[in-house]
Amino acid sequence: MSQRKQHATLTSSEADKFSKEVASHHEDIASSTHHTESLDEGLAMHYTKYPNRWSRIREIIREPAAEFFGVMILIIFGAGVDCQVVLSANTSVASSPKGDYLSLAFGWAAGTALGVWVSSGISGGHINPAVTIALATFRDFPWRKVPAYVFAQLMGGLCGAGIIYANYIHAIDIIEGGRHIRTLKTAGLFSTYALDYMTSVSCFFDEFVGTAVLLIVVLAIGDARNGPPPPGLVPLVLFILILGIGIALGMQTGYAINPARDLGPRLLTAMVGYGGQVFSFRHQYWLWCPVIAPIVGALVGTFIYDALFFTGSESIVNRPDARARAHHERAKAEERGRPIAGVENV
Repeated sequence: MSQRKQHATLTSSEADKFSKEVASHHEDIASSTHHTESLDEGLAMHYTKYPNRWSRIREIIREPAAEFFGVMILIIFGAGVDCQVVLSANTSVASSPKGDYLSLAFGWAAGTALGVWVSSGISGGHINPAVTIALATFRDFPWRKVPAYVFAQLMGGLCGAGIIYANYIHAIDIIEGGRHIRTLKTAGLFSTYALDYMTSVSCFFDEFVGTAVLLIVVLAIGDARNGPPPPGLVPLVLFILILGIGIALGMQTGYAINPARDLGPRLLTAMVGYGGQVFSFRHQYWLWCPVIAPIVGALVGTFIYDALFFTGSESIVNRPDARARAHHERAKAEERGRPIAGVENV
C-alpha cells in the first residue's frame, strides 16, 4: 500500500515537472513569435514603395519600357518572318522556300499578340502610336504620356529591326550582291512599299481602312458592356484580328496600320546603308501612307465606335453637354432646398 502511494506521489511529481516544462516551452515560443512579429513590424515601418534607387527610376520608365519591348517583339517576329520567307526563296540562300504569304500573316499576328502580352498589364499594350493618339483624343489616356509612348514605340521598332538585320545580314548580302549594295528590293523586308499599280489615294485608303477596323475591334475587346474576352485571352483575339487583316488587306500596301512598325524599321534601313531612297520613294510615301493614314484611320475608327456603341463616361462623345449640366445643377439646387425629413417648421 505504501509502495502504491509512493508510486502515485512520484508520478504526480513527474507530471507537475512535465507541466512546468511545457508551460516554459510555450512561453519561449510566444516570446519568440512576439519578437519575430516585432521585427516584422519594424521592417514594415521602414518599408516604402521605393526600396532602393533603381525602383524610383523603374517607376518612371516602366510604361515606356513596356511599349518599347512590345514593339520590339512585334518587329522581331514580323520582320523576321519577312526575311525568312522572302530570302529563302532564293536558292543561293536556302535549298527550298521556308514559307509563303500565309506564313507572313501568321508571323505578324504572333508578333502582335506576344508584344501585347508582354506590355498590356503595364502600359496597356498600345504598341502603336495610332492607338495611343486615338485613346488620348477620345478617351481618358493622358496627353502628357503620349510623347514618351510614341518615342518608345519608334525606338522599339528601330531596335527590333536592327536585331533582325544583324541576324539576316549575310542572306541579304547574297540577295543584294555584296555588303556595299542596298536597294529597295530588301528594304521592303523591314518597311512597307506599295505595289506599282496602286495610286496615292488608293494607298492612303488601304491603310486608313485597315487601321479603322483595327481600332473598332480593339475598342470592342476592351468594352466591358460588349462581351469582352476572358482575362488573358486578349492577345489571342488580337492574333485573330491581325491575321484577318493580313490575309484580307495586306497585299497592296503591306498593312502597316502602325506608324512605329513602319517608321522605326525605315529609320534603321536608312542608317545601315539604304540611304535616302527609303524616304524619297513615291514622294515621301513613308509619311502620308504608313504614318498619317493609320493615325487618321484610328481616329475615325474610335469615333465610330464611341458614337454608335460605347456608353462609358471616359469617352468625350459621352461627356455631359451644356443642357445635361444645367439639369444637374437644377436638380442639386432642388435637393438642397428640400426640408430635412422629420424636422417640422416652427
